[in-house]
Amino acid sequence: MAQAASLALAYPEALVVAEATLDEQSAALARGLPTRPLVVGGCCCAHVGAIRGLAARYDRLAVVWLDAHGDLNTPDTSPSGNLWGMPLRMAIDEGSVRASDVALVGARDLDPPEADYVAAQGIDDDVARALEGADAAYVALDVDVLEPGAVPCFMPVPRGPSVEEIESVIRDAAARARLAGLGITGLGGRAEPSDVQPFVAAAGL
Repeated sequence: MAQAASLALAYPEALVVAEATLDEQSAALARGLPTRPLVVGGCCCAHVGAIRGLAARYDRLAVVWLDAHGDLNTPDTSPSGNLWGMPLRMAIDEGSVRASDVALVGARDLDPPEADYVAAQGIDDDVARALEGADAAYVALDVDVLEPGAVPCFMPVPRGPSVEEIESVIRDAAARARLAGLGITGLGGRAEPSDVQPFVAAAGL
């Protein structure tokens, strides 16, 4: 993931975040975001700082979270203790985005506590619902949401959507609300710029 997070994309370099801890990384990213960021991270924790920084610019930021996993665990509920299973919950719990303004698209590998949280909060995959009334939206794309083999990824999960289907979701989000930024994470070491370019183009970045 570290190798893939440094893809040489045809995009103006604005910030390289290489701090040692997640708290330091998130703070640096939140401070340094350009106007409409394209965030290329290792794991989905890269989205925490992006959402935090964008939330400070808008009264109501919605998030479209495209991921095979929920990323909704806490340190108390996580079976593994890995932080990469917690970033969406982090963003919600710190107040950067409301659970009601989140669409969780493509998730099919939820831990039981995550499933309970989704049900309790009314989180679903309805992009129109999440974006209704929002000032702007951030799209968080973990490429493991895709059918395995579509794009090299870190944690593939069977029965995912195609590249074209995810492009369509991103375009739909951009048509419904101001797209404040796009983050792409979970890329495997063999990823190439051409693997992410369709999603960047769909976002209009």
